[in-house]
Amino acid sequence: MATVTRENIGQLNDKITVKLSKEDYLPSFEKALKNYSKQANIPGFRKGMVPAGLIRKMHGQSVFADEVLRTVEKQLSNFMVNEKLEIFAQPLPLPENDSAKLDHMAPSEYSFAFEVGLKPEIKVADLKAAKLPYYKITVSEEMLDEETNRLQLRNGNMTEPELVDNEENVLNLSFQELDENGAVKEDGVKKDNSVLVKYFAPAFRSQLMGKKKDDVFQLTLGDAFEEKEREWILSDLGLAKEDPAASGKKFQATITKVGLVEKAPLDENLFKAIFPGKEIADEAGFRAALKEDIELQLDNQSRNQLYDSIYHYLIDQTQIEFPESFLKRWMQQGGEQPKTAEQAEQEYPSFANSLKWTLIVDQLVKDNQIEVNQDDLRGFAKAQLFSYMGNMNMGQLDIEQPWVNDYVERMMKDRKFVEDSYHRIQTDKIFNVAENLVSRDEKVISLEDFQKMQAEHHH
Repeated sequence: MATVTRENIGQLNDKITVKLSKEDYLPSFEKALKNYSKQANIPGFRKGMVPAGLIRKMHGQSVFADEVLRTVEKQLSNFMVNEKLEIFAQPLPLPENDSAKLDHMAPSEYSFAFEVGLKPEIKVADLKAAKLPYYKITVSEEMLDEETNRLQLRNGNMTEPELVDNEENVLNLSFQELDENGAVKEDGVKKDNSVLVKYFAPAFRSQLMGKKKDDVFQLTLGDAFEEKEREWILSDLGLAKEDPAASGKKFQATITKVGLVEKAPLDENLFKAIFPGKEIADEAGFRAALKEDIELQLDNQSRNQLYDSIYHYLIDQTQIEFPESFLKRWMQQGGEQPKTAEQAEQEYPSFANSLKWTLIVDQLVKDNQIEVNQDDLRGFAKAQLFSYMGNMNMGQLDIEQPWVNDYVERMMKDRKFVEDSYHRIQTDKIFNVAENLVSRDEKVISLEDFQKMQAEHHH
């Protein structure tokens, strides 16, 4: 009868040995051979009439090895279930196994040993003891002016003035690449594009004033555009921004249309278009509603920053021991791609950090009884659909329309969508719980300083 033993060989690192007697695997081996002989197609024999001796001679060793290893796997799995072992990854076979001794002509007792890494018991850092910075981003008058201007332009009317006389003019241009002699290259870049006059470099803009439809001018990309706009135009022309020669390319540009967006006036029509359902009578009321809207968006950025602080607090303050030597060996042998000892050593800190976060999440889910149900998944699918449509105000829409429900049901059958959504919803719920537990150290900050702080953090 099979015996399974367990011994500790290191920190959170055990060795499990499975010993089999002949009686543990021989019956299943003989049964497997009979089944094989019934199904085998061998030239010269009718199906199901192949002599057992021939089957044993031709396939006995492979069938024997399969049955022995299947029995070992079953014994190992049952033992871990009965012992309630929580392990990392999968058991690693040890070199001392009897795999090489398997012989269907001389059945014997066999021993197989495995190494397992045990999950530690953890206590997540106390979130109630955390006092973390919460950055309250101020909405400046300049931000309100910029957003008001953007909304007026977005809701304005496109006109076609005769001449270029404004940095807000839109030029529809036909670009044609030139050779070193100033002639159009037959195999050069040819592309139509729309460019605001203000996107050209300041020194170049003056050359555009007074031009009209069908006028032609020449430019070198490096001279006509500054870095930010040049990267955009290079990409749009299909040129690599990393190529140093790209900025030196010369083009002929033909104006096919001069446009200008006349800003929508700040009146009730604009107020209703931007804030349907709100009673806004004047510019002051519009700016107040706009400020509230911007504050809501900025609060989301502040909350994301708080979540980042919560993540680092939990990672830094939760102490977890790992079976480090086992995990490094598993990284070398058990992953999709084998790694060298040097690669495992180099990648281990990042791997262990990710593993630590996974354990923290599992414990928080357990401690706070966090669940993700079908209604959560369906609600997430609907919210995603309306975000694709550019309308997050679901409260003003009939979200129970048949086409919406058809979309949701289709997504609920998409395994990848369900898995990804499950993890996102679970993560959101975890941070919502954590947010209500920590104390906030509120700090007022400008958007510019907030963005600068984020950039420094990510570098």
